[in-house]
Amino acid sequence: MIDLRNIETFFWAAALGSLRAAAEKLGTTQPAVSQRIAALELALGVRLFDRAARGVRLTAKGQELLAHAEQLIQARNGMIEAARDSTAMTGRLNLGVAETIVQTWLPQLIAEIHIAYPDLTLEIEVDTSEMLQSYLMSRRIDLAFLMGPVLEPRVANRPLCTYPLAWIAKPGLHSSENYASLETISALPVITYGSNSTPYRQVRDILQRYRFPTPRMYGSASLSMIAKMALDGIGTAVITPVFLGAEIARGELEILNVDTDPLNDLHFTASWIDGPDSHAARVITNMAQQIARDSAGNVLPAAPKINNI
Repeated sequence: MIDLRNIETFFWAAALGSLRAAAEKLGTTQPAVSQRIAALELALGVRLFDRAARGVRLTAKGQELLAHAEQLIQARNGMIEAARDSTAMTGRLNLGVAETIVQTWLPQLIAEIHIAYPDLTLEIEVDTSEMLQSYLMSRRIDLAFLMGPVLEPRVANRPLCTYPLAWIAKPGLHSSENYASLETISALPVITYGSNSTPYRQVRDILQRYRFPTPRMYGSASLSMIAKMALDGIGTAVITPVFLGAEIARGELEILNVDTDPLNDLHFTASWIDGPDSHAARVITNMAQQIARDSAGNVLPAAPKINNI
């Protein structure tokens, strides 16, 4: 008789790429993981892993049986979900979030999750979208809200929200009210997201395309730091104004018209590796999509575009 626990252990050892990671995932020890896999191999009469390989590598037969193992686990989980109270969700969800989401509607989502699923524990990690993608693929997190989508095998992506980018500066930093040329802007540093981000690369390319081969740019993973530098008049920021409504309303910052190519919007997705334990990720994503839609009416638009070039 084949123990389903051993099948689950085999699946996670293969999916995570190590016996140690599988042990941590399953809340057991590495020797116990080795014993379960050995017992499954004995019951099936095949080798699932290449023992001579460095780390954990599936044999050809192990690769073939992995899909069957996942189907069995999904069937087990589906039966459990069908049997229990549909409002019950327990355990831990490791959620990675880009700071733009943290600064907008994440607190509301957390409050609603706590009400709907009080026995679900959230572990929240805030980082850049680039780092969140790496955490997701290494299964350090279960669900990511990031600038996406994540174009990797087995990753499910669902749209969350779209925010415009804008050129934002302290009033009076540039001579003309609400208007600035690239030449004027480039006299001071341009402040935006981190150097590995899509907005940073887009702004750099714009500046280089319009006669500024080595633009001065300050990249930061902290949105509050970008806003603080803009408030201090260090330079012009390229950032989404969605969380700067108070500063703009008080006249501490203003959205500029800039005579250059339009800035691309920021598209955020919920992304997770689809598998037998992704039920919580799907449920939380559905909640996040609804909250993001409800908050869309509060988004500040970018300044109207003028094209003088």
